[in-house]
Amino acid sequence: MDPVLQAQVHLLPELPSLLKKRYSILELIQTEQPVGRRTISEMTGAAEREIRKETDLLRDQALIEMSKSGMSLTMLGDDVLDQLRELVKELAGTAELETGLQAKLGIKQAVVLPGDSDRLSSVKAAIGRQAARIAEEMFESCRTIAVTGGSTMAAVAAEIRTARKNPAMQFIAARGGLGEEMLHQANTIASSFAEKTGGAVRTLYLPEHLSAEALEMMMREPVIKEMMELYDRTDLVIHGIGDAEEMAIRRRSSVNEVEKIKTGGAVSEAFGYYFDKTGKIVYRIPTAGIQLEQVQNAPSIMAVAGGRTKARAIESYFQAAPERTILVTDEGAARAILNPTTKLEEL
Repeated sequence: MDPVLQAQVHLLPELPSLLKKRYSILELIQTEQPVGRRTISEMTGAAEREIRKETDLLRDQALIEMSKSGMSLTMLGDDVLDQLRELVKELAGTAELETGLQAKLGIKQAVVLPGDSDRLSSVKAAIGRQAARIAEEMFESCRTIAVTGGSTMAAVAAEIRTARKNPAMQFIAARGGLGEEMLHQANTIASSFAEKTGGAVRTLYLPEHLSAEALEMMMREPVIKEMMELYDRTDLVIHGIGDAEEMAIRRRSSVNEVEKIKTGGAVSEAFGYYFDKTGKIVYRIPTAGIQLEQVQNAPSIMAVAGGRTKARAIESYFQAAPERTILVTDEGAARAILNPTTKLEEL
């Protein structure tokens, strides 16, 4: 910690917790605006009386404004959030967590957001927002971007805010996904990215599960061949990481498939591949989506996943993930990976 900041904390030991609390309320308002006090109270678990006290103070400081529709951030509030981001990370210890994760997982970069998305939905939104900012920077040099499905990826798509439209970019669905919840399908998320950036979109409407015969036949279809060629030319892959058992249930896997996944000791899932704790592939769904070797050949890769319950899955997947992968996660997952036997403190 910076010596001056450390001295301030010694003088005002309540500074870190108070700053983090007010920062998180501001961040929630930014994400949900316009939003009422009761909603903020429910999302944070704090008493509505406490939220009223804090938001009145934030209003008096001209950081938020109140209307009949709810609370919203002022321009000053937006600026304060941006200016305090690095300081809050240091106070929360997330900078040290990032260094620790990079070393333990052997990756290019880890970005850790304060909090635990298992406990607060606002943390998942913060992960999505940070991943969106990183993605927007990467769009400058990337033209073909493959995206997977899932609720975390939907959070990333929701936070894309690029001002410059670029029709030269092409977003492609990395999976088929028929049968999954529509909002979380890779096709829907790829379309959302394209709409917000002015880019083109290529979708893949295929069932997740195909027999070997059906897959072989599909792979001969011109449209599938074209998609596979696009995967070969992908500049950037943005993907989530799933818990193996949860993904097997979500995909309505057969009894035989679930048995293979369980007996193989699968811990994580990505791209239809199931990995054990050492990163070894123990099962693969036969489907015409992006293949693992195509992901590994992509120049840029960003994985987005958070929550303490995702820690084992994240660690499992990164046993075999390319070193150049950027991970965007949260404090809950990071602490559980670095200190698996330590009880998570209140965040």
